[in-house]
Amino acid sequence: MSLFWRIFSLNAAGLVVATALLLGPVTVSTPVLPGEALILLAGLTALLAGNAVVLRIGLTPLHRLGRAMATADLLVSGARPTVAGPAEAAELIATYNTMLDRLQAERAAGAGRALQAQERERHRIARELHDEVGQTLTAVLLQLKRVADRVPGELREEVSLAQEATRAGLDEIRRIARRLRPGVLEELGLASALRSLAAEFTHHGLTVHHHVHGDLPRLGPEAELVIYRVAQEGLTNTARHASADRAELSLRPLPDGVELLVRDNGTGLGAAPEGAGIRGMRERALLTGAELRVAPAPGRGTEVRLRVPAPNRGPHGGHQSPPVTPAPAPAHPVGDRTADSTADRTGDRP
Repeated sequence: MSLFWRIFSLNAAGLVVATALLLGPVTVSTPVLPGEALILLAGLTALLAGNAVVLRIGLTPLHRLGRAMATADLLVSGARPTVAGPAEAAELIATYNTMLDRLQAERAAGAGRALQAQERERHRIARELHDEVGQTLTAVLLQLKRVADRVPGELREEVSLAQEATRAGLDEIRRIARRLRPGVLEELGLASALRSLAAEFTHHGLTVHHHVHGDLPRLGPEAELVIYRVAQEGLTNTARHASADRAELSLRPLPDGVELLVRDNGTGLGAAPEGAGIRGMRERALLTGAELRVAPAPGRGTEVRLRVPAPNRGPHGGHQSPPVTPAPAPAHPVGDRTADSTADRTGDRP
């Protein structure tokens, strides 16, 4: 029953009863006797209480809708108020849920285009770092090698230090380029890319244990890229902010998809609000209809869980968000192996 008919029926019933009593043998004295005043007061109280109950029941779904609207987050899929209550309230809640679904789909499409452009820009920057800066530093190493053979003995140590600084800068450029463009993901697949990522973040003070199941379902390139980027961001947050000495990276199959887990034993989330890194992970999760959960780990630390549905099983019953297709790998005029072998021939590498 709608809220209008609930209130109207209650008021009508009260008025009908009052009219029947007035038309009947019941009379009110002048002045009003105490007993008659109590009866009238009791009837008025019952009518007001009935109205209050009806209004409370009818408006509770609207209060619940107001709280949901105040805390709505388009990056969290599935968070919708329950459609319940009188007809007007139920229709309003259903309309609000439909609007959220449409806004979430539009946001996912826009985020897909933005992240696709971002991946292309990452590839362009990685290519320029490798082809321009990397090969310039390689040429500098060759020049320093030739200079080192001719400088006086008292200057050889300084030239050697310059060689080491240039070599360290070249290695750092290559590491940055690899992180910008996950070539191992395109060439060897997701499992090898995650193992390489765990090895990359294993350094002094932090040990990353990885476990990637071999019987994973076939995933599309956009889903693999989302999994890789979420794992990369999770380990980056662990290395920079968690003060952890141990982390875990695992990928296992589920009946309806796969689950990525990144867990550490660090200081945990605390009361800090979500930063740009976590928001970026949520944006990526929406692209494949995945569910992302960032919460305290059992005991201490933080865990990131990403559940990616199997192919052709997008959000809202099969809807598939726009894919983020990695840009094609750039063709390098001089590849990593050429630069490395050049440095080896000149004795720049131990």
